[in-house]
Amino acid sequence: MGHRRLQKPREAPHAITFIIHPMYQPKTTARSEFVPIRNLNYHVLIWGEPVPDQAPLVMVHGWMDVAASWQFVVDALAHGRHVIAPDWRGYGLTQAPPTDNYWFPDYLADLDFLLDHYTGTNAVDLVGHSMGGNIATLYAGVRPERVRRLVNLEGFGMARTEPAQAPGRYAKWMDELKTLHRGEMALKAYADSAGVARRLMKTNPRLTADKAAWLATQWARVNAQGQWEIMGDPAHKIINANLYQVEEALAIYARITAPALVVESSENDLDKWWGGKYTLAEYRERIKSIPDLRISIIQEAGHMLHHDQPEKLAAMIEAFL
Repeated sequence: MGHRRLQKPREAPHAITFIIHPMYQPKTTARSEFVPIRNLNYHVLIWGEPVPDQAPLVMVHGWMDVAASWQFVVDALAHGRHVIAPDWRGYGLTQAPPTDNYWFPDYLADLDFLLDHYTGTNAVDLVGHSMGGNIATLYAGVRPERVRRLVNLEGFGMARTEPAQAPGRYAKWMDELKTLHRGEMALKAYADSAGVARRLMKTNPRLTADKAAWLATQWARVNAQGQWEIMGDPAHKIINANLYQVEEALAIYARITAPALVVESSENDLDKWWGGKYTLAEYRERIKSIPDLRISIIQEAGHMLHHDQPEKLAAMIEAFL
C-alpha cells in the first residue's frame, strides 16, 4: 500500500490580515449648526441645552484642529453643560474666506459675532486650546464684560520680535504666498481614515487608537479623488505678515476682569518648539499681567492635553467654573 504524501493546506492567494481597532463612541451627541458670520457660513457644534442662570461654555480649538476635538472633554464633564464650539474659519466644515492668508484679528471678530448670535449680551465661560487659547485670552481683555470665566489651555502666544525683523518678515510672507499659489503647500491626502488616524497618533503618541479612529473621521473627509483630506485650508500655514507685539498682548491681558485659569501640560512643549528663543518661564512672566490668575499643570500629557487627559482636564475646568 502506497504512502500518501501529507500536504499543507492550500492558502488563498493574496491573503490579507485585517486588524480592526474599536472606534471611540461619544457619550454625548453634538448637534451641528451653520451660522452666517461675517460673510462666511460658520459651522458650530452644540452639546446640551441652555440652562437658566448658567453661563454657556464656549470652547474654541487650536491650529489645524476642529470643534469635534472637544468631544472627549465634553463626555468627561460630570455635570451637563450647554457647550458651544465653532470650527474656526477655514477649518472643519466652516467656509474658508476668499483670501490666501489669515489675519489674527479676524478670529476675535468671528468670536464676537458668534457670541452675539448665541448669547446676546450675556457673559460666557470661555475655554480655548493653543491658538484658541491665545484668541480666548485676547478676547477676554478686549471684551472683558463678555467673559465670566477664562480657561487658557497652552495658549502661549509667540516669541518676542523686534522692528528690525520686519523687512525679512514681509519678504517671507510674500514668498510663502507664492509657494501656496504654486500648489506647494497642499496638505497630504490619505488613502483611508486609518491613514489619518495613524498620522494623528504619530503626531501625538499618547492618543489612543480608539480616539484616533474617531477623530480621523472628524478631522478629514473624502475628496473627489476618493482620498481622505484634512479639513484645513493650506493657507493657514502662511506666516503672519505682522510681527508679534508682546507689549500689546500685555496691555490686553491687564484688562481681563474674569478669573483666569491657565493650564499647562507636564511635557513642556514650549521650550522644545522654540529652542530657547521663547521659554515657559518667559510665558509665565507675561501672564502675570492677568489680574486674577491661577496656573495648573496636567500630568502625563503633552500639548494636546484635551486628548491625552480629558477626564483630569474636565474635572479641573468644572472645579474652576
